[in-house]
Amino acid sequence: MSKVRTLEPQSKIAAPLDTPTDLSDAAVREVSAALNRLLADTFALYLKTKNFHWHVSGPHFRSYHLLFDEQASEIFGTTDELAERVRKIGGSTLRSIGEIARLQTVKDNDKAFVTPGEMLSELMADNKAMATHLRKAHQVADKHEDVATASLLENFIDATEKRTWFLFEAGRKADGSGH
Repeated sequence: MSKVRTLEPQSKIAAPLDTPTDLSDAAVREVSAALNRLLADTFALYLKTKNFHWHVSGPHFRSYHLLFDEQASEIFGTTDELAERVRKIGGSTLRSIGEIARLQTVKDNDKAFVTPGEMLSELMADNKAMATHLRKAHQVADKHEDVATASLLENFIDATEKRTWFLFEAGRKADGSGH
């Protein structure tokens, strides 16, 4: 039996937005849901990282300011790829800040002041959690033999692990011990 299906219009999306795909309706639904959750977390992590970039202070200001800005740019750079992947497979993606708020698992930090050490630790934990969520979404893609989504996620997992590593190293104490 062939694993490639005839390209059929998807029935759950508005006709003018319909995109043909060889993935099943269940695959489109489940992969799109996983990617949209990731997209919401990506926007939340981006904004938190920019928040810390804007509000960092102290003797390592320049280093942390630049690190957070670099990481925020990298994070934001993934949003279009995630959203467009949802659309490529025939799904519908996020439409509003409200939808992001409903789906995000990354917790906002609205505190008036956060120490640089707390910023590093919090972002490190958020990036570790993001890697876990990326792996779960990868499992959904694998389940439906969606190789393109899996491949995209593999690159994002690698970048997320690198951010986690840099945040960990930046937060090390002068004696080389952990946080």
